[in-house]
Amino acid sequence: MPKCWTIAAMAASMAFMSTTAAAAPDPAPGRITGVGGVFFRSPDPTALAAWYRDVLGIAVEDWGGAALKTDAPGHPPVVVWGPFKADTNYFAPSTREFMINFAVDDLDAFLARIAAKGVKPVGRDDSDPSGRFAWIVDPDGTKVELWQPLPPK
Repeated sequence: MPKCWTIAAMAASMAFMSTTAAAAPDPAPGRITGVGGVFFRSPDPTALAAWYRDVLGIAVEDWGGAALKTDAPGHPPVVVWGPFKADTNYFAPSTREFMINFAVDDLDAFLARIAAKGVKPVGRDDSDPSGRFAWIVDPDGTKVELWQPLPPK
């Protein structure tokens, strides 16, 4: 699945949600209200959590995970959920079944900060119509997508 399709779908979804959310009637109870978390296995969860804390700056809590607020100023208005075909190359070089996307406020500054910690991007795209992207790989081999959304119009 090409990235442009995924990003276009994400942008269309965000536009649709922002224009229809207020007009939609209150749905009946018993529905999905959002993504509650991303969970995955790791050979060494403590070391991996420390890497995400020390390198990416995620505030890891005492229980070993993080609570990332989605309604803070400057954050994207939605969390995207998107399945990919099993044979996609979009997650490469990772062989994992998932990829994490983190929105960042300044992609260049973020990449400079993690470069100082020895992390080099495996790819970059500054031409996408929905924002700027870079990809890194965590110590477990999971590809991580970094996204600087375009400012709202």
